[in-house]
Formats: sequence, C-alpha cells, structure tokens
Amino acid sequence: MIDLTAEDLSFEELVDRARGLAVPGQRRILGLTGAPGAGKSTVAGQLVDALGPALAELVPMDGFHLADEVLRAMGRRDRKGAHDTFDAAGYASLMSRIRDQTRRAEAHDDDADDDGIVYAPRFLREIEEPIGSSIPIHPATPLIVTEGNYLLLERGAWPRARAVIDQVWFLAPPESVRQQRLIRRHEAYGKTRAEAELWALGSDQRNAEAIAATASRADAILRLI
Repeated sequence: MIDLTAEDLSFEELVDRARGLAVPGQRRILGLTGAPGAGKSTVAGQLVDALGPALAELVPMDGFHLADEVLRAMGRRDRKGAHDTFDAAGYASLMSRIRDQTRRAEAHDDDADDDGIVYAPRFLREIEEPIGSSIPIHPATPLIVTEGNYLLLERGAWPRARAVIDQVWFLAPPESVRQQRLIRRHEAYGKTRAEAELWALGSDQRNAEAIAATASRADAILRLI
C-alpha cells in the first residue's frame, strides 16, 4: 500500500506538467520512479514522444544494469534488478554530466565532444544486457527524462543521482495491475507462466516493497487514469 495521497491525472495532464519543465536554453531533469511493473518505461517513452525531440530525451536507469557475466561472478544473478545489481555510481556520474552539459558546451569544456554530445547506455530486454554509448544527448535538449526503480533510494551512490534531478514523480498503479503487467512482461521475454510468476512474486516483489518505502520522498505520487 502506497497511496500517501496519490494524485489522479490523465496522460495529457502529465504531458502538460512535464512541458512546464522544458524551458529552452535551460537543462532540467525529470525522474519517473515506482516499483517493477508500475509503467515507468512505457510512460517515460510516451511522454518523451509526446513532447518531441526538440524538448525531451529519455535516459533510462536500466542502462546501468551490471552485465550478467559480472552478476554471476558476484553471486547476484538470481536477484538481478536489486539495487546492488546496478552501477549506481556510474548512473550518478552520468546524471551529473547531463545536468551540467549545457553549461559545459557553452564553455567548450573538453569533457564533451566537439558537438557537446554526451552518450548514455540503454538496456535491451531482448538480450537482458546493457548497451553502452547508444543514446546521444544534445546540449540544446531542455528536458531529460530518466526512469528507474531506485531514484529515491537513500543508500550508496543513489542520493548523488537524486541531488541533480529536479523532480521525481512516483507512479503508483493499483497493486494487482502492477503485478499482472510484470508477469506479462516476463512472459513476453521468454519465461513460462510459472517462471514469470515466480520472478514477479519473488525477487521483483522484494524489490517492489523496498521501492514502495521510498515513495514519501517523491515530489509527487501519481496514478494515471
């Protein structure tokens, strides 16, 4: 149970609210968080599409998943998705670079390339692995939307990332809807129904409970209608 006075709003209202953060000539970062299956990736992608490339770009936290090879060596592959299966410090560093990107580009800082572009990784669910340097972020893009489970977690390097994100919105669909979405997603990427339920109601559920405990630190708790 999250609620904590969750606010109901339509997707169109969500877009309008995000558009208010996209000020040309400035750099703002909006974070979307929530438990696995809350719809973060879908909503973030649709939000960026609605705003258009002149206003927004998407940088998912999932690009900082540790590779399966690394997780196996660490003995953590069976709980992939937990907070310590990500390169949190790498994510925090990228968010800091993105935050300062416009200023660095104007100053012709050598930390950016000739065009001032910063490159972010993405995560491919088809292979369950991160792919580095695959999202170009241009300094003229006023709003960067990032999404992920642990934007509000107060441990490790995660607070460093939160410190440079202007607003974090927590997505809170009904619990039954969230779990069914998650099971369908696991099935879509090759798991049997039994495997999908085991993962969604096991490892994913433990992560969901930890993430739900961070909701009170969000700037807004939203339930899309």
